[in-house]
Amino acid sequence: MFASETHFMPKPIVSVDQLFFRNPKPVLLTFLLSIFLFSCQKEVHIDLGSSPTQIVVQGAIETNLPPYVVLTSTISFFSTVDLATLEKSFIHNAVITISDGIKTIPLKEYSIDTGKNSKFYVYTIDTGNLANVLIGEENKFYTLSITSGGKTYTSTTKIPTPKGIDSMWFAKPIYPGPKTPDSALQLFVNYKDPDTIGNYVRYFTSRNNQQFYPSGIFSDEVVNGKTINNIGLFAGYDAAQSDYSDSMIFFYPGDTVGLKWCEIDYKVYKFWDTYLFASNSIGNPFASPINIQSNISNGALGVWAGYGSLTYNKIAHQ
Repeated sequence: MFASETHFMPKPIVSVDQLFFRNPKPVLLTFLLSIFLFSCQKEVHIDLGSSPTQIVVQGAIETNLPPYVVLTSTISFFSTVDLATLEKSFIHNAVITISDGIKTIPLKEYSIDTGKNSKFYVYTIDTGNLANVLIGEENKFYTLSITSGGKTYTSTTKIPTPKGIDSMWFAKPIYPGPKTPDSALQLFVNYKDPDTIGNYVRYFTSRNNQQFYPSGIFSDEVVNGKTINNIGLFAGYDAAQSDYSDSMIFFYPGDTVGLKWCEIDYKVYKFWDTYLFASNSIGNPFASPINIQSNISNGALGVWAGYGSLTYNKIAHQ
């Protein structure tokens, strides 16, 4: 589920002792001020209010694959977030179509049993009508239309033609964490950027033939037309199921590693860029506020993304 102004995922950037030893005077002043404030007896009540529910779109179409859309509504900050709450957030019976400018197809809603006494819902092609199918093609535009709750939301994305990596290999991590195992390996690639500015990449990784997880994004704003060597990539993982550990972002000898290198358009890049910045800043009082830049019309949150993808596989070894 995508974050909005009403969703927070605390993730400290630095610890108190790091701040103190970096510059002790401001922290000492803050500490003394907090003692003074807590000595006051008057209680202050702040009514945070509530923001209106918004529609959240998670949609994509990829090279040689059909489109899919996951449709949910935002959850109140004060709600108890569990599987039942998440299941209730799915929006049903929406009218969703995808068009490539020549052909327009409707999407059908399917339920998927998660095996945890809850269901996941997704809109995709009607598998019972394979004559009316749309498959992602490079260098094409795709328009999404969603009608739900009396409102219509639209977005257009492009599947760019991808420029793949030149080579990939494994080596010891450049910056291992304090608990990174000695056997950990980092994935490295060389990449030659095209000489036309405006190339944006989102990459995904998998291990041992499991599913792909998102890992990072790139822009050629400062490296247009250049060859970039020794780019260190990190392993993606299921953040919803796992507590972060620095051992999870690396690979290990014998792992079968998949790399999906996806070209994306500018608006899709801006969504992921602002989304990741906001996610990493939550809980940091020194971070600047930022609005996540959705590419969906009519006030919807989320993204409709085209991915021009190339996939590589290699067994991890030094």
